Amino acid sequence: MKNKELLDIYSDYLISAFGQTTGTGLAGLMGGSVSHDQIQRLLSKERLGSAELWQMVKSYVRQIQQEDGVIIIDDSIAEKPYTDENDIICWHYDHSQDRSVKGINFVTSLYHAGGYSLPVGFSIVAKTEYYVDKKDGKQKRRSPISKNAMYRDLLTTAQRNQIPFRYVLSDVWYSAAENMLFIKHDLGKDFIMPLKTNRKVALSEQAKRDGQWVRLDQLTLQANTCVEIYLESVDFPLLLLKQVFANEDGSIGIQYLVSSDTTLSPEQITTLYRKRWNVEPYHKSLKQNAALEKSPTQTVTTQSNHLFAALCAYIKLEWLRKTTKLNHFALKTKLYVAALHSAFATLQQFQPIQLAA
Repeated sequence: MKNKELLDIYSDYLISAFGQTTGTGLAGLMGGSVSHDQIQRLLSKERLGSAELWQMVKSYVRQIQQEDGVIIIDDSIAEKPYTDENDIICWHYDHSQDRSVKGINFVTSLYHAGGYSLPVGFSIVAKTEYYVDKKDGKQKRRSPISKNAMYRDLLTTAQRNQIPFRYVLSDVWYSAAENMLFIKHDLGKDFIMPLKTNRKVALSEQAKRDGQWVRLDQLTLQANTCVEIYLESVDFPLLLLKQVFANEDGSIGIQYLVSSDTTLSPEQITTLYRKRWNVEPYHKSLKQNAALEKSPTQTVTTQSNHLFAALCAYIKLEWLRKTTKLNHFALKTKLYVAALHSAFATLQQFQPIQLAA
């Protein structure tokens, strides 16, 4: 059996499974037509990356692509608290939880067009360097490649693959001036991203030349209106939009969005940036519907290739969403109910004892 066929079977298994995913489990499910050793060899071969993912997803991207598509770049952590530490399964700071967690930190380039989202590239953070932390004197790991460098590489790959997009949407952690310059000048694209509240801005080109900088949280700005600003080390003006919203706990939240496209209205900036939130259900579905965190494999290569297979499983789920009009969780529920029906029918064949008799 060829590797592509095995990968298809394995990614289907990830969608169908409701617990840990193992080679032994899949072999049992297949009734011997696929062995544990075949799955182990599949996962242990050379690491599969963005180039191989593009070959898998290319034909589907071509069917949904639009000139006004967007590229969303974000990272997440697949938690692996009980797996031995290695170069990719290690400790990472999780901004959403405000603490360090053990797992695989990966960055995805997600293409969103026509209401559908497909991963078109990914990078795994590999902490292969050791250093001594001056604060606590402990030896720690770090990656020789920053996530900002991965960010730019993923965008370069998307453009090289001739994926049509107009805007790049990302979180505040990718709002470095170097990324902004790269998107505008090197790619010829525009971006919308938040700024931290302590970021210093100038309110005119003259103010920038004169060094008149002011922190965002010290500006008096009207909500939902745009003003033109300038950033240090960024050689073009940006539109700044102050968003005010109510959090789930009733508190008031403030977000400062900047757009390199200065022709946009506040409503257009808000509508476009709202598309960034498609990355959240993507991460959630990878973990809950594509068994991303359910592999007990131990090595860098097997865990990397399991992640690759989970991305393939997500692509299948997203295309099924297009053809069946059912979201990923509804599809998974249908599989679960079908499994229950099968289990119940099999149990009845065993003629279980009747306790009420």
